[in-house]
Amino acid sequence: MRAAVLHETGQDRLDVLDDVEAVGFGPGKARIRIRATGLCHSDISAMTGVLPQPAPFVPGHEGAGEVLDVGDGVTSLAPGDRVVLCWLPACGTCAACRRGQTQLCLAGFLNAGTPNFRRKGGGDVFGFAGTGTFAEEVVVDARCAVPIPDDVPFDIAALIGCGVTTGLGAAVNTARVTAGSSVAVIGCGGVGISAIQGARVQGAAQIVAVDPVAARREAALRFGATEAVAPGELADARQRVTGGEGFDYVFEVVGRSATARTAYETTRRGGTLCVVGAGAMDDFLQLNMFELFFDEKRILPSLYGGGDVLRSYERAIALWRAGRIDLAGLITHRLPLADVNEALTQMRTGEALRTCIEL
Repeated sequence: MRAAVLHETGQDRLDVLDDVEAVGFGPGKARIRIRATGLCHSDISAMTGVLPQPAPFVPGHEGAGEVLDVGDGVTSLAPGDRVVLCWLPACGTCAACRRGQTQLCLAGFLNAGTPNFRRKGGGDVFGFAGTGTFAEEVVVDARCAVPIPDDVPFDIAALIGCGVTTGLGAAVNTARVTAGSSVAVIGCGGVGISAIQGARVQGAAQIVAVDPVAARREAALRFGATEAVAPGELADARQRVTGGEGFDYVFEVVGRSATARTAYETTRRGGTLCVVGAGAMDDFLQLNMFELFFDEKRILPSLYGGGDVLRSYERAIALWRAGRIDLAGLITHRLPLADVNEALTQMRTGEALRTCIEL
């Protein structure tokens, strides 16, 4: 089958090959035919080494498709089922799951060091985050394949698999934005736009979108931001919107200590900074102990939407059906797998909110 492979960490282009096969099928597993996958910035972060990932690997973790076959013991799926892939499945039995914090379950990472693919005569290939959706087929733990209703298109389902759930959940589950509040979102790609939509659903009165790319600022206004500014204009927006006090909620959706520090300074005393962006292990956010104590700002990291992932999927679908959130509008480009490197360029330049790769 065809798959896009990164041979070495640090390379900026993928090699689309036709000699790759999905491996590992057996008890408890499911074989999935991928129909659509989104390109998430985390894929690029794994390619550059910001996020740890063994190479060579097939990027992609935001996918949807059809079940081709299931292994022994799998009763939750059947061939022909339409599914979205969950890259962080919950085991249901660990301490985090028993506390209701299924997004913190590490069971899904247990197989991260096991190759998902093999090249004919070319050795093992890993799948990013244990999936690897830039391929025509994948074999995953059956818990990673979540059935979706027939009325949810594959491209919409793919976005729900990561970006939408992450951004929407940050506003609804983690920060719990309150009605009438002021919000700033720093970083307005697909996840940031989803955070904006989540803040709007929660009833925020002012939502300021912050991004250096003009096209993304324009998009943010279409998705519910009350205004959109370049990073250099954030201080003026803070003064104008909040009287200089700072925003009730600030979402950092970039994954860098510099923007997290800006987000902290833009949050009012007693307000909430929600860190959504996935950053590097050697990038440290500096806070002094006095400001941490005196300002009483809540700093809340948000992993995969900060709540039960399956419930978050259901909520996103319900809000989409009701017209409360726009998911189709997030997909600004559609490309075949052969053009995956063009999709990478669009992501790096900010040209696309989400590029859907159709397989």
